[in-house]
Amino acid sequence: MPQGLACRGARGGEFVGSTVTSLRSLLPWFWPLALATTIFFASGGEVASPDIIGIDKAAHFGLFGLLAMLVVRNGFPPRRAWVAVALVSLFGLTDEWHQSFTPGRYVEIADWVADTLGAIVAVTVYVRWPRVRGWLETPLRVRQRRIEKTAALVPNQSA
Repeated sequence: MPQGLACRGARGGEFVGSTVTSLRSLLPWFWPLALATTIFFASGGEVASPDIIGIDKAAHFGLFGLLAMLVVRNGFPPRRAWVAVALVSLFGLTDEWHQSFTPGRYVEIADWVADTLGAIVAVTVYVRWPRVRGWLETPLRVRQRRIEKTAALVPNQSA
């Protein structure tokens, strides 16, 4: 049995050995997989969308941009960021194909273009702008401490 899959000496559901390490290495992929799963199920059913023309392209751009950013931050070095764009673009293409099997839905190349452009823009911003990347990678608890620290320095105006 491969070492990462062994559960040597497990008691009461407790993982021992390198299994915990392998599970922790999968944890960052939770959000990209959750978003991709949500997109998959949403494209296979009747999705309520506003009657505003073109808003669906913005939604495609934003959702697939977010997906690409979540993928690229999981270990793609800057020189290989295009791989994340290609993966998300391919997923967008398969998503459009998947819609062709749903009654009332149809394939729209413009949606795939919006998916791919969203991925390109998001990955470019993430890779090229370290300040944005740093802001996105800062845990919320650290940001909260900074806000609380700043609030403590400002005198209370209500008294």
